[in-house]
Amino acid sequence: MGRIHHVNVVRLIGYCADGLRRALLYEFLPNDSLEKFISPVDSNNFLGWEKLQDIALGIAKGIEYLHQGCDQRILHFDIKPHNILLDQDFNPKISDFGLAKLCAKDQSAVSMTTARGTIGYIAPEVFSRNFGKVSYKSDIYSFGILLLEMVGGRKNVDVNVETAMSKIYFPEWIYNILEQKEDLRVYVDDSGDAKIAKKLAIVGLWCIQWHPTDRPSMKGVVQMLEGKGDKLTMPPNPFASTSSTRVNGSMPTRRLNQELEVIPESN
Repeated sequence: MGRIHHVNVVRLIGYCADGLRRALLYEFLPNDSLEKFISPVDSNNFLGWEKLQDIALGIAKGIEYLHQGCDQRILHFDIKPHNILLDQDFNPKISDFGLAKLCAKDQSAVSMTTARGTIGYIAPEVFSRNFGKVSYKSDIYSFGILLLEMVGGRKNVDVNVETAMSKIYFPEWIYNILEQKEDLRVYVDDSGDAKIAKKLAIVGLWCIQWHPTDRPSMKGVVQMLEGKGDKLTMPPNPFASTSSTRVNGSMPTRRLNQELEVIPESN
């Protein structure tokens, strides 16, 4: 951490290791974490769509640096709004590398004995190798969920919901809205803002494809976020095999269980 420097990665200033007194000293970021600003458009914490787009692009560039810009590839394994800190100008900084792993840039997979990360953001292959190998694509899945939360204005898994039946799985709801040509005006009124919201949603859906090989690289994600949203194509439906019936985009899909069940690995 002391040797890496990027505008979108939190900077380690120093450390203390004096007997039992041990601490890490990071730069001060006054605007808390992105989690505080995952909110509906009518909330006082809503930052505006242009700023959200800038934040999304900054996070993507930070992850791309971790994956490609260092001597060794750094896999974060805990990308989520709580771990995205904001400076005085609301520029995002990736933080908390407690679960990170190092690997060679040409290494196609990493070995893991147990799943790591936060429920709701963990890629399917981290639970079960039946979905594919664990690699840098796992961070891309987590980033996709983060993007969809920014679009939806709420968490993918809401711990404040009292019953499992009332939990709403936002990624599938957003996919259905876009598939039915409803341009996410459930969230925005301005046409320019609607284009930004749609672009963020489409990129997020590309990132959360079930199989890692179907997800773009973070370089590809950056290019999509920097480009014009009307040039993007809808990804394959990642929920086609998990839902037996089609639902109307205006009616959120309700699920009995938000967490992935661990599936035994095949031989």
